[in-house]
Amino acid sequence: MPSSSLSILVVDDTKFSSVMIGRALGQAGYQDIRYASSGLEALEQIRQRPAQLLLADWLMPQMDGLTLTSSVRSLDEQSGNYTYVLLLTGKEGSAALAQAFEKGVDDFISKTDMNEQLVPRVRAAERMFRHLQQLQASNQSLKHNLQQLQTVNTLDPLTSLGNKKCLIRTLEKHLKQLEARGGVLGLLLFSIDNMAQLRQQYGVEVQKELLRTAGHRLEQLVRPLDYLARLDGNEFVLLTLMEPGAPCNGNSFKRLYDAVNLKSCKTGAGFINLKTAVSMLTLEPTALPTNTNRLLEKARTHLPNSRTENRIAHTHLQHPLT
Repeated sequence: MPSSSLSILVVDDTKFSSVMIGRALGQAGYQDIRYASSGLEALEQIRQRPAQLLLADWLMPQMDGLTLTSSVRSLDEQSGNYTYVLLLTGKEGSAALAQAFEKGVDDFISKTDMNEQLVPRVRAAERMFRHLQQLQASNQSLKHNLQQLQTVNTLDPLTSLGNKKCLIRTLEKHLKQLEARGGVLGLLLFSIDNMAQLRQQYGVEVQKELLRTAGHRLEQLVRPLDYLARLDGNEFVLLTLMEPGAPCNGNSFKRLYDAVNLKSCKTGAGFINLKTAVSMLTLEPTALPTNTNRLLEKARTHLPNSRTENRIAHTHLQHPLT
């Protein structure tokens, strides 16, 4: 059965022909039918509201059916819509039809057999269009699912911060920016030292609460352009790009150290204190090239200094790591 919702645009410079086509389609159950007397008028209507089926005469003054088809295909490319093009023609021969197919025409109706062919060809076009719609919907669904998988693949499911994979990718990007634009790159590694003990004492669910709280506190304090991620286990990493000459020592990030060390975390087991060591590396372009894993290893080696001195352990790199 035909669908009354199919949007049809009839393009013919002869009013009588348009009336006859519209009457036949109306009797067949189609209701959304618009008319244009020229190719230019048809294009303007399509810009205002796309058509699903374009039924046009091949031979028209100013703009014939093939030129109209080419223009419609350009509009389709811009809008993501697809217009099924059905031309009315008195032309015969495979050469003419081959030329039309190359221009993007989908099907033809011979004017000599229009009374018999019109409704069956339109119904066939509708079936093809509905099938295309299903394919497009499936394609959009696949794209959406892929985007979701990619998002999940780059986020830590517990804290919704970036995960290690995304951290490495972002760090590599920041290193390229540092090389190209100069400035200073800061990397802060946060290691919650007593988390294993707290997990043994209070259980896994409390550990999850503590990790979420620590991640949330850090996220609230970092700058909008900074990047915060959680590594596997009980570590967080902050990446920050700073302008040349900007303060780049541990005192600049003391608020972050205090946030995870001085303020108790509220959990289902009560208020719990975290003990967190923080190591900070800062790099200038002269410290390049370097490896992302080497940087993380370097930051980790300075965590004992933070534990001993109860502050952020800062190391400034001016030369490549050896």
